[in-house]
Amino acid sequence: MKVLVTGVAGFIGFHLASRLLRDGCSVFGVDNLNDYYAVRLKKTRLAQLLAQPHCSFQLLDLADGIHLSEFVTTCRPDVVVNLAAQAGVRYSIENPLAYVNSNLVGFVNLLEACRHTGGVEHFVFASSSSVYGANKSVPFSTDDAVDHPVSLYAATKKSNELIAHSYSHLHGLPTTGLRFFTVYGPWGRPDMGYFKFTDAIMRGEPIQIYNHGTMQRDFTYIDDVVEGIVRVMAHPPQDSVETETGGAYLSKARYKIYNLGNHQPIDLMKFVEIIENAVGKKANKTFLPMQPGDVICTYAQMDDLYHAVGFRPTTPIEEGLPRFVQWYCEYFSIVEQIAC
Repeated sequence: MKVLVTGVAGFIGFHLASRLLRDGCSVFGVDNLNDYYAVRLKKTRLAQLLAQPHCSFQLLDLADGIHLSEFVTTCRPDVVVNLAAQAGVRYSIENPLAYVNSNLVGFVNLLEACRHTGGVEHFVFASSSSVYGANKSVPFSTDDAVDHPVSLYAATKKSNELIAHSYSHLHGLPTTGLRFFTVYGPWGRPDMGYFKFTDAIMRGEPIQIYNHGTMQRDFTYIDDVVEGIVRVMAHPPQDSVETETGGAYLSKARYKIYNLGNHQPIDLMKFVEIIENAVGKKANKTFLPMQPGDVICTYAQMDDLYHAVGFRPTTPIEEGLPRFVQWYCEYFSIVEQIAC
């Protein structure tokens, strides 16, 4: 199978591409290698991928519609997995246009390229638990209304879902969106809390605890996320049956949305404690109020994904975080000579 993976030098993209290559797929990777976080880390991930056969890479921004279309036409993928996006909730307040260009313009360009090239059997894309906004009903269900995003990042992800539905309806392109819940693990993103906490504790620097520690997150280990993506790739949605529910008609478009989380929200302070134990040092904590765009709790309802592809995440935070800390020590002892 030929698979186009956008954001291939990113955290999830790297792990997905590695898995697909092990499974015997040909991977066509796209990334713009932007400097939102350390480009060195992205290039190191990419070098590992390109050392393997059946992997190619194109330095390309999805906002460049002309060259993107040429690339998709050249590689003619069977499946497209779109993981390229401007990430980060708080950064969307500082630099909103980066989110419009990457998450909206780039998303439409990729769908257009797939439509005109033809032959794409399944278009899988990354959505986010952030679309649930300030939803107080838990666990979060894909049947919940998601009309009140509390960040521009969340709004772009909800927009992706709507745009993908329209392309499925108009052009028959099978599309599936996956709402990721706080993905963590080795080779992770330096802007994420678990990475920043580990880094600060290692260096003896204070960590910032928002909302005075009264928060919960449904942390999902990267291997579980990749397994979920791979299974979904093999199950493009079929035509929905048009029935009336709550005064609205379900679409016949070949389109689905699933949560992909651990279904086990963890208290932030327990999360910090697990990192402290893995590092072997106590954190110097600075407690701060809630930040704009944040939510108190995320919690994924996973029944729909289980019924569709027979999969639930299985990695507890007590196993996943120590694996990340071990990777952190190994990586930085080589790259930056940080003593662990």
